[in-house]
Amino acid sequence: MNNRQLFLRHVGQTSPAPLCLNIVKANGSLMWDADGKSYIDCIAGISVCNVGHCHPRVVEAIKKQSEEYLHIMVYGELVENPQVQYAKMITDHLPGSLNSVFFTASGSEATEGAMKLAKRYTGRSEIVSFKNSYHGSTQGALSVMGSEYWQQAFRPLLPGIHQITYNNIEELSFINEKTACVIAETIQAEAGVNMPDREWITALRKRCNETGTLLVLDEIQCGFGRNGSLWAFEQFGVVPDILLLGKALGGGMPLGAFISDKKIMDALTHDPVLGHINTFGGHPVSCAAGLAGMKVLLEEQLIEKVKEKEQLFLARLQHPKIEKVTSCGLMIAVWFDSFDTNKKIIDKLIEKGVFTDWFLFASNALRIAPPLNISNELIIEVCEKIIEVLD
Repeated sequence: MNNRQLFLRHVGQTSPAPLCLNIVKANGSLMWDADGKSYIDCIAGISVCNVGHCHPRVVEAIKKQSEEYLHIMVYGELVENPQVQYAKMITDHLPGSLNSVFFTASGSEATEGAMKLAKRYTGRSEIVSFKNSYHGSTQGALSVMGSEYWQQAFRPLLPGIHQITYNNIEELSFINEKTACVIAETIQAEAGVNMPDREWITALRKRCNETGTLLVLDEIQCGFGRNGSLWAFEQFGVVPDILLLGKALGGGMPLGAFISDKKIMDALTHDPVLGHINTFGGHPVSCAAGLAGMKVLLEEQLIEKVKEKEQLFLARLQHPKIEKVTSCGLMIAVWFDSFDTNKKIIDKLIEKGVFTDWFLFASNALRIAPPLNISNELIIEVCEKIIEVLD
């Protein structure tokens, strides 16, 4: 049996029709399959590879740490240098109230940890989330996901979850003295890059302050420069009580985190002790890779070029069949009239060596979220191939 057949037989599947591309190498913004065909990566592992595939500095950090030690103990018991150094660097680039990092192994686990922390700290049990939001696929994260389509087969889910409409100021009144936390994507990714109105997100922060509710902002997908600033919330003048990170956090390795003020985070240390534990959270190799990746992001000034690259895409994505383009930095959604149209375009682009896909809550929108260090030449090539397919 070949690899494709073995994949279909022995690897747990997520859909009846996986892409089944047999990728054997990836570097920078390019990937190659077993036949030697190259693809321009316009997904970046769903915003994971912000500094590109196999950046030399990240690879070197992985090699170095793997020679020192791999896993040694459950998270939080031993002083592990990669964890400590990475937590220090992250918090050095955050507002002062976000000074304590709890590492997890994924973004979904970060969501789970934040939900527990909010309940434990506030003594409340209710949570408010938003329609068309995505925070992960585990049971708790699924409970706050904003789509009945993905929830219905797995009910009953967690009780006490109330969903309201993103960007609707009137519905903020549903947040009250029983609400432990409100969890929102700073920018709704899977909704097709849905931006918050500044007035609304300011009102959201104010309402949380009034009711003693913790504001959790999910930047698992939009953090680490994806939107043109290191953290997306910087663009809107608000600061969360808990910040969720994942995806690009590990520089290509699995890593997540929820971040808060130490006075809040310490609620997990007592009554009960070990209020939240994680075997592989903050794995030393993942933290070493993430630390190297963040240094690349900052020292190579990749974020400063994001908006310029966004404009290059927007200037060239002009065609009668494109209904609209929504974007914030290098998170771009190209909208068509239907999922069927979009899927045909995606399939044809893959044939032509451009790797892309669609959004969970916007299936008629094509996703463009390449590595932040994608070259202008590759951006132009991607746009030319999109227009060629549309023609």
